[in-house]
Amino acid sequence: MENASPPRILVVGLDRYGMRACVRLGLEVTVVCGAAAWDQGSIAIPDEVTVIRVDDHTSAEDVLMALARSGLTSESFDAVYTTAEGSLVMVGLLAAHLGLPAVPPEVAVRFRDKAVQKREIRAAGLATAGALVVDDVHDVDGITELGSANAVLKPVAGAATERTSVVSSVAELRQRGEEYRRAGTAQRTFILEEFVRGDEWIADGVLFEGELLFCALGRYGDPCLASVDSGRPLNFRHFDPADESWAYERALPVINGSLAALGLRDGVFHMELFHDPDTGVLTFGECAARRGGALLQEVVHAKFNVDLAACAIQVALGCRPEIDIKIRPGAVGGAYLTAGAGLLLDCPSADQVMARPGVEFVRIERPVGERTPAVSGTNHRIGQFMVAADTAEELQQRFAKVWDWFGPQVKIVPDGLTPRELRAIQTTLRPGVRFGDALWR
Repeated sequence: MENASPPRILVVGLDRYGMRACVRLGLEVTVVCGAAAWDQGSIAIPDEVTVIRVDDHTSAEDVLMALARSGLTSESFDAVYTTAEGSLVMVGLLAAHLGLPAVPPEVAVRFRDKAVQKREIRAAGLATAGALVVDDVHDVDGITELGSANAVLKPVAGAATERTSVVSSVAELRQRGEEYRRAGTAQRTFILEEFVRGDEWIADGVLFEGELLFCALGRYGDPCLASVDSGRPLNFRHFDPADESWAYERALPVINGSLAALGLRDGVFHMELFHDPDTGVLTFGECAARRGGALLQEVVHAKFNVDLAACAIQVALGCRPEIDIKIRPGAVGGAYLTAGAGLLLDCPSADQVMARPGVEFVRIERPVGERTPAVSGTNHRIGQFMVAADTAEELQQRFAKVWDWFGPQVKIVPDGLTPRELRAIQTTLRPGVRFGDALWR
């Protein structure tokens, strides 16, 4: 990065921390932004960044046409990067077309396709769930058995636990398939996985030339699927490498073996594992060749002093990241702020949440006036917050206190109410204001 002209990088999809890292590194940045991300408007774009808008930043056709319209060619960039799950394979193909380094498309496929991923993990001799591909979830008549007493039905290339559910019989599978058919879901290829019990662990790390430079190991408060099914807010924390070294000793061989089996040599990853507390056995769940969602970027930075986004950008440029690990004592974790389905009228501000004990960061993501959907995945939330505490137990207590305080203050018009029911809740939404069918005299 000491050349006369700054390195030029093409970023596919909006990534707040990725763009910030590019600006801080003095790069010449071009960002391809899809229409949905642009309309959402939740991610501020730095003034130093050049934006190219497209209909869909997961489409190779859309991206290549937009580059051509802008007069940009393979000579215009030194690197290409994405943290958008749906763009990973496309960026691998795009990089090959432009002659730029990136995760090869065949490797990206192993991280996107859950059936391929589990096949590679199983071939490496590592424990993972059995799996059966459902070619078309709208038509499952050909499936006569689940393969296990309980099975997890999910899109073969999904993310954020979206449209993921447990089915316990073929009849239940057919019912779910009929629901998706009536809804006209665009995702049709699903996978049936053997249900794995245990705590759900997470691993977030950095690879360079096949070497694991950094790994933060942690766990969800509840497994993601349990959070979605119960409606409880997702929350997580990372284990302390000193106080909870046993967890790292148990997990690192599985993490290294899994990454080697999937062929990732450079980049940032987010892995999920299931830990049986009775036996200590770890079972591979899934792995993404990108940063994790939620507040993983923020919590890892706060706990370990490692900026995963900056590391990812440096690796994309072919540079070994300079990682200065400084482990913060105590517990640091992230959690969701949620509400029921309906029209959001009001909720506490970020500043109000920040004033709660232990809260160090808040992001309110849904604007007033937007409809909050029913929970169907781990991306459904009003906002997120990060908390620090002396112990893991105190961390959970602080999460709970924020949830108990936040929930009653959310003003939302629930979906599906009759006019009579809407009239009945007006006094709670606007206390002190009189409504009703009044009579004169």
